[in-house]
Amino acid sequence: MMISIAIPVLILGLTLLLAWPLGWTLRWAMDPVSPGAGRQACERWFVRCLGRFAGVEQNWKQYLLSMLVFNLAMYVLVYVILTTQHALPLNPDGKEAMEPALAFNTAASFTTNTNLQHYSGEQSLSYFSQIFGLMWLQFVSAATGISAATAMCRGLMGRKTMGNFYLDAWRATVLVLLPLAVVVAVLLMLTGVPMTLHGAAGATTLEGAAQTIARGPVAAMVAIKQLGTNGGGYFGPNSTHPLENPSFASNIVSNIAILLIPMATVWMFGHITGRMKHAAVVFAVMLTMLLGFAATAVWTESQPAAALRDLPVAASMNLEGKELRFGPSAGAVWAVSTTSTSNGSVNAMHDSLNPLTGLMPMIGMWLNVEFGGVGVGLINMFLFIIITVFIAGLMVGRTPEYLTRKVEAKEMKLASLALLAHPLLILGGTALFATTSWGLDTLHNPGSHGLSEIMYEFSSAAANNGSGFEGLGDNTVPWNIATGLVMLLARFIPIIAPLAIAGSLAAKKVTPESAGTFRVDTWMFGAVLLAVVLIVGALLFMPLAVLGPVAEHLSTLG
Repeated sequence: MMISIAIPVLILGLTLLLAWPLGWTLRWAMDPVSPGAGRQACERWFVRCLGRFAGVEQNWKQYLLSMLVFNLAMYVLVYVILTTQHALPLNPDGKEAMEPALAFNTAASFTTNTNLQHYSGEQSLSYFSQIFGLMWLQFVSAATGISAATAMCRGLMGRKTMGNFYLDAWRATVLVLLPLAVVVAVLLMLTGVPMTLHGAAGATTLEGAAQTIARGPVAAMVAIKQLGTNGGGYFGPNSTHPLENPSFASNIVSNIAILLIPMATVWMFGHITGRMKHAAVVFAVMLTMLLGFAATAVWTESQPAAALRDLPVAASMNLEGKELRFGPSAGAVWAVSTTSTSNGSVNAMHDSLNPLTGLMPMIGMWLNVEFGGVGVGLINMFLFIIITVFIAGLMVGRTPEYLTRKVEAKEMKLASLALLAHPLLILGGTALFATTSWGLDTLHNPGSHGLSEIMYEFSSAAANNGSGFEGLGDNTVPWNIATGLVMLLARFIPIIAPLAIAGSLAAKKVTPESAGTFRVDTWMFGAVLLAVVLIVGALLFMPLAVLGPVAEHLSTLG
């Protein structure tokens, strides 16, 4: 029991300590107050290489257009790489080209920072595809999220321009993600994660059989998969694989990396806007939800599996689908961490979790604001902040204000559109696949657990998460096309609307704070914000929870 408590305390404690200085570093990297001469020379070189348009200040529409064009180019390039990898270099094991529907899903998945994988990387991809296709996307897709969050912060400050997307993406990649990835990759190599460009190794087992052991540039890919809340594993089993996560030390390093930048982004928000108390309130709300879900998951997974009830065996924690070197508590904490941050990597099979434990990752993806993905978690919480401010304004009988600017009908319409798009994509996709052969023929389990497999897949795609209930046979054309479309819509609608809201607020006159202003830097605002997030989430997703994990749990009691 002490170990069950010590693991989350160690992970969260170290992450909280590291997130504070990293928040200041993010501010320095993304929105420098007085950049040094070396920094300015480096950025001038980048502008000369990319062209004059990379040095021009952009309003929110121009910034958004640049982001969309850049992401489209990323998608096309990686799709071409995946479908022609058989003819490209760095393919010592002779991997064939990826078929079109799967390539569409994979390119969409990594472009949108989702990394939903309907394939096994070591079996399907060449080293060239892994490094110059997917690993590169894990850097620039994460940089897109950090850039969007930075632009939103500038708009909330009242700036008429939001910076330049190309320069911001360069800053996020070169000044933030790349240095952190090098540090984490070195730490992972020290724990035993391989890093090589040699082909698969041959081995002879104790029984005398020949065995092929896949390997490759694993440490580099694992580092950015965790730091960028990407989650795409080098191997099919992801971080349950002993070469991707070989020890307790690598498990701690990876779990900290999952949470680190999402936490630090909230402090960056406070530094840029000059509202550190407000950022602390938002951070506290996010942390409260994360701790609540993690504690619940550890407790429910500490209960024996229902399949062992009334059998002549000793009662113990649920060890099914777990790595014994990590145990149930480490698996439960990781499951909550990875779905609360839109990461999607796994160190235990979520399909094997106890029903109520499996509900915790789903709630994390349904709410999608407990720190969330790199940059976009803060953006998603901003939508709830706007809703909360509007409700508070109605309660006190005056026009709601946020950071000295009035929140009016236009902002509410945009926030409502972005918030409703998320449940629409999940509920619509689940309903379609739960009633047609597209989904029913791919289930591994019947009844409520089968429904959970379908709803988890669409929740993961809509939250840009990437994890899954792996009992599902999801590498089919309908699944690849449907989840690919969901990932693209779910990535960009929640970015477009908040940037439009920030641009609209920036164009308004400042309204001086008065005695009637509902302050956003108090515990009362935090309590109202937490209530709004949980109530809205319950209203939207409670039927799914009852029909899936809750029904499965109740059935095991009988």
